[in-house]
Amino acid sequence: MVNCFIITNQDGHYWGRNKAWVDGADTSKVARFSHRDEACNTVFELSSKDFSLRASIQSSALTDGKLPELTVSDVPLPEIEQNESGSSPESSDFGEPGVENPI
Repeated sequence: MVNCFIITNQDGHYWGRNKAWVDGADTSKVARFSHRDEACNTVFELSSKDFSLRASIQSSALTDGKLPELTVSDVPLPEIEQNESGSSPESSDFGEPGVENPI
């Protein structure tokens, strides 16, 4: 059996391959790390962007190269905010997200 590492947050969500939190219903969308230090680096990057994040790293055994069934969180996933133009704040034309009038 091969072990891998996955990242969970305080709401029971899992860090996904698409760089967003997922509920764990579809295990193919959950990010898997072959080394614990890769998962630690990702937790460090995530917590530097969101200081209220309480992430943990869990070890999981792969069965036939797939994650076992995961516990699905009851807490709804966070929504990605959309601005008036329909794009997310991170994709604005300005240098900093959330800045209305950059200088």
